[in-house]
Amino acid sequence: MSELVTGDAVVLGLRPARLPSRALALAIDLVVVWIVFILVSIGLAIATATLDEAASAAIAVATFLLVLVGGPIAVETLSHGRSLGKLACGLRVVRDDGGPIRFRHALVRGAMGVVEILMTLGVCACIASLVSARGRRLGDVFAGTLVVRERVSAGRGIAVPPPPPWLVGRFAGLDLSAVPDELWLAIRQYLTRMRQLDAEVGLSMAERLAGELAVRTGVPAPPGVPAAAYLAGVVNERQARDARRVFLAAQADPFGQGAVGIGSAPVGVVGAAGAVSSVAPGATVSPGAPVAPAAPVEPGVPEAEAPGVRKPGTGFAPPA
Repeated sequence: MSELVTGDAVVLGLRPARLPSRALALAIDLVVVWIVFILVSIGLAIATATLDEAASAAIAVATFLLVLVGGPIAVETLSHGRSLGKLACGLRVVRDDGGPIRFRHALVRGAMGVVEILMTLGVCACIASLVSARGRRLGDVFAGTLVVRERVSAGRGIAVPPPPPWLVGRFAGLDLSAVPDELWLAIRQYLTRMRQLDAEVGLSMAERLAGELAVRTGVPAPPGVPAAAYLAGVVNERQARDARRVFLAAQADPFGQGAVGIGSAPVGVVGAAGAVSSVAPGATVSPGAPVAPAAPVEPGVPEAEAPGVRKPGTGFAPPA
């Protein structure tokens, strides 16, 4: 399964739509558009029966452009990528980064759709979608968009396992800016599926990913730390930094509208120096409200021995 992931190793939870679902949504849209086009054409033909041939041809061309080309562009722009067919099939057009599309994206998609859908009867679009790794047609490639599935089963998502307690805060000094999105995605996919792999295969994959991550960060993995635990600790550090940035942005909100609800967040928020701030589950932290830090968790000390910190369940074992 291909997923969208940001540079902070945060998976957006959107899955690219494949050719069957896209073809069904397109068929629904084409039926609706052609019905509207025929009705409008009949009405205009009755209203302009007294005009000459040149005027009738100009009106026919204008009707074609406005209804068959301008109509889908306007619908995708106003609905932020959800036409009637896509809404029925649970699809949506988004930007490559997962954001909502704008008029320029819909315009490029509509202009390319005239060539690869209307003029070639969809053959060009089908071939491009089959060749593309994410099922994109030429209009998506030129517009920088992607058709994704909005309705995804809630049970399909798998959370990344937490790192061992004795690794929490140990990678606070790593420079993670040079790690590409592809490597983050590969690490996350390994961590979520490592229990399903053969022991030798999983170990070799973990060592390879840990080696690539060490090259990107410029710091080798700590001696005696298993490769899988090292990967989980670095991913947790990246996500903790993102959480801190969101919290600081909420504190800087001058209108007091950036309260951060952390009922679904972990009990402790890791600080830059490895300290853990205890926050009760379900509590709401208002901007500017101080959070009392608990005792720092030093590397090598089990988290259960640190006061005020609850030890999470994890499948990793500390090094001997």
